[in-house]
Amino acid sequence: MAELSHIRNFCIIAHIDHGKSTLADRMLELTGTVAKRDLQEQTLDGMDLERERGITIKSHPVQMKYDPGDGIVYELNLIDTPGHVDFSYEVSRSLSACEGAVLLIDATQGVQAQTVANVNLAFRENLRVIPAINKVDLPAANLELCYQQMEEILAIPREEALLVSGKTGQGVPELLKRIIEAVPPPSRSDEKGSAALIFDSQYDVYRGVVNFVRVQRGSFRRGTRIKLFSNNLSSEIKEVGFFHPEMTASDELDAGSVGYIIPNLKNPADTKIGDTVTDSADPAAEPLPGFVEVRPMVFSGIYPIDTADYDQLRASMAKLQLNDAAFVYQAESSAALGFGFRCGFLGLLHMEIIQERLRREYNMDIITTYPSVIYHVYLKSGEVINLDNPVYLPDPSGIERIEEPFIKCRLMLPSQYIGDVMNLVMSKRGICTSTDSVDAGHVVLTASMPMHEILIDFHDKLKTITRGYGSFDYEPDEYRPGKLVKLDILVNGEPVDAFSSIVHADMAYERGREVAERLKNAIPPQMFQIAVQAAVGGKVIARETIRQLRKNVLAKCYGGDISRKRKLLEKQKEGKKRMKLIGEVNIPQEAFVAVLKAQEFNQ
Repeated sequence: MAELSHIRNFCIIAHIDHGKSTLADRMLELTGTVAKRDLQEQTLDGMDLERERGITIKSHPVQMKYDPGDGIVYELNLIDTPGHVDFSYEVSRSLSACEGAVLLIDATQGVQAQTVANVNLAFRENLRVIPAINKVDLPAANLELCYQQMEEILAIPREEALLVSGKTGQGVPELLKRIIEAVPPPSRSDEKGSAALIFDSQYDVYRGVVNFVRVQRGSFRRGTRIKLFSNNLSSEIKEVGFFHPEMTASDELDAGSVGYIIPNLKNPADTKIGDTVTDSADPAAEPLPGFVEVRPMVFSGIYPIDTADYDQLRASMAKLQLNDAAFVYQAESSAALGFGFRCGFLGLLHMEIIQERLRREYNMDIITTYPSVIYHVYLKSGEVINLDNPVYLPDPSGIERIEEPFIKCRLMLPSQYIGDVMNLVMSKRGICTSTDSVDAGHVVLTASMPMHEILIDFHDKLKTITRGYGSFDYEPDEYRPGKLVKLDILVNGEPVDAFSSIVHADMAYERGREVAERLKNAIPPQMFQIAVQAAVGGKVIARETIRQLRKNVLAKCYGGDISRKRKLLEKQKEGKKRMKLIGEVNIPQEAFVAVLKAQEFNQ
């Protein structure tokens, strides 16, 4: 075990796609942690989904041994973090396990919105921030721009920045030396009792719950009896170890180390991220400061396509929640979709990733409802309801007002696109509050917008307008009253709760017409004519008609009197009327998928 003074715990933070995982690859190669033949691009991104999309979804810890040339072998514990705003909770948890952070800035793009957000998180945790400008080997690298933005936006002197290339390895040895010199070693605590902070977890089919921990005091070894503070549960440790980068068993975990503990727990609900582990024989007096409880921003229903899979879906969600603390769920039922779960996410990408992981990792066939946010509904009786599902909106006659959540967003973009981006913000009911010039070619636009308006396509449109150079970061702001209405979709006169949504009154017609058109194309013709209607408060605002299947009753009439043909047609017409009174429309699963597939909406 390394001495406390020879341990350095640090993470890499940056905006999305600025090269964090590639730089981590060079560090693994330089320190000999992973043999060159075993090295692949983004080695720490172990999930198929991460490789396909080229993004980091989970933070990944790894331990490296490195001798900078002074004869001392240092233990470097690196945590590679995600860059997307939807996974900022992963970043905040990783920062709590470190004393330092490498701030990576893309030499071709400069400081972006999420760079600023992550730096603020690091400063809040009192970490030593080491700035590094990445991708300096590219012809499009603009170092002067990066230096200027660092000083003006982040208030970091340009002299502190190191020039590195995650692709070629240039500057990586110097960066490791700077980490050893600048990042303080873990501090020794005088408090009694062993204590370790759980900053992440995962579920292993064979070994049960695996806790990723940062040991603050004392030590943990195999066979030690431990206690969890959140539920007072006791268990025996089956295995402890480090990440190299795969899990490697060790004799013990000492103070200051980052590693894993496998207790004898099989139930995913027994462990909570942010909890404190302590030795039952040498208990800590109080738990370590954990994390701020995360509040979901976006809600959506997830239902199994086959209702027999309900229990399996619940077990899969429990295991997934263990690995992703920002994901929350509770049981609910729908008249159209049966039994399922109301799930909360940090954003639309987070929601998409959770759905994809359920499909891939747990082989679940699922369907999701239209995403929504939490509304505050003020009733005339004085009661206030927090509403995350439009189905439960009370009768409009009893509502005094509905308030929706607003966000404060920061958009960084090249100056020439400012007019188009302002138009985009205003089309989403947003207000631009300030515009600040960063340098000759870039501006920071601060805006206030309804959370609901960025759910579907705002990010995509921003990237399209700015040719990929615009970046976007947001934080919750406040609730404000709005002209909001519940949009119901009726099929054959019956409302289908899975298609209900809360929309702004000015956009209800457009949204209703769009859903009606999609359903018209998705629901197959029946033996009688079907009306698909969009309604607001009982008033129909859009309608489409699905044609009926007709039997040719005149096929047997070869010539003959016209009155006979008319009689047959009238008889058929009467039959269709009776059928419509008793007929039920069976909406196929494909129709739900066509209407509810969030990324296809163009509001």
